[in-house]
Amino acid sequence: VLLVLDIHACIAQDPLNFRQLVVFLVHNFRVDHSLLERRGALIIRRLCVLLDAERVYRELSTILEGEADLDFACIMVQALNLILLTSSELSELRGLLKQSLVNAAGKDLFVSLYASWCHSAMAIISLCLLAQMYQHASAVIQSLVKEDINAKFLVQLDKLIRLLETPIFAYIRLQLLEPGRYIWLLKALNGLLMLLPQKSSAFKRLRTRLKTVPPCSFNGDQLKRASSGNPYSQILCHSGSQISEDGDITQDNGNLQNGINFASRLQQFEQMQQQHRMLAKSQAQSRISSASLSKEEPKAEPWRIPTSEGNRPLSRSSRR
Repeated sequence: VLLVLDIHACIAQDPLNFRQLVVFLVHNFRVDHSLLERRGALIIRRLCVLLDAERVYRELSTILEGEADLDFACIMVQALNLILLTSSELSELRGLLKQSLVNAAGKDLFVSLYASWCHSAMAIISLCLLAQMYQHASAVIQSLVKEDINAKFLVQLDKLIRLLETPIFAYIRLQLLEPGRYIWLLKALNGLLMLLPQKSSAFKRLRTRLKTVPPCSFNGDQLKRASSGNPYSQILCHSGSQISEDGDITQDNGNLQNGINFASRLQQFEQMQQQHRMLAKSQAQSRISSASLSKEEPKAEPWRIPTSEGNRPLSRSSRR
């Protein structure tokens, strides 16, 4: 398998062949989900090493942005997000995304991935946490009030909580030592906590982590802004400077921060999630319709001798 991937990577050095390879790969994953489960991580990680991780992820994101099969797009994005967060081969890509608020290349990559990552709420939250865009992560979590909190949603949320305890997100845990500076991070994590059932292991794990956050006194202005209806109006005072995103000392640009229109991104996410909700609703209705039709079908009557005029059963005398 590795040698075959090496050959494909050599052929894909040409830009046209690269596009064809990625399209063909996504097609194979679409028609055979077991391939994505069994070999997906191996294939994508290897291609990222051979063909440049950023190039591969940008191309995959472009293809999945226009994917017609929404269920597959969600599964594929979740798989790509997990690989991004856990694979050693993508450490440079993670490092670039962490600089999204101060680095033009990181910002461009974040925007490139955002459109397709909208297929999964947990993927978007993970991406925002990775890029240290905690204010937007909190806004996304607040928008999940419209979501149907089902078993699939809770499974993905449980995975995210587990990832927060891995070395990859160690910087987030250390930032919790400064709750006055990273107030939006604290609010985002508390938002995730409120989405979890209290008796779940993920709830206990995250609550235990948040209990270790040192106490910090906030002034009235900070609390008022943190709880305002428009999260993008948040400007924190830290050492005499203005902070628009947690830890990012910038000037107030309203909804526009470092060239990223977060209000527009949030709207983009909500529109994509609305499409997924409509699809789930139609699928549920079709299942109900098919179930009701199967119940209404007349049951086959047990076999019996016809009693029509021409085929009456013989009388006792005639039988004798």
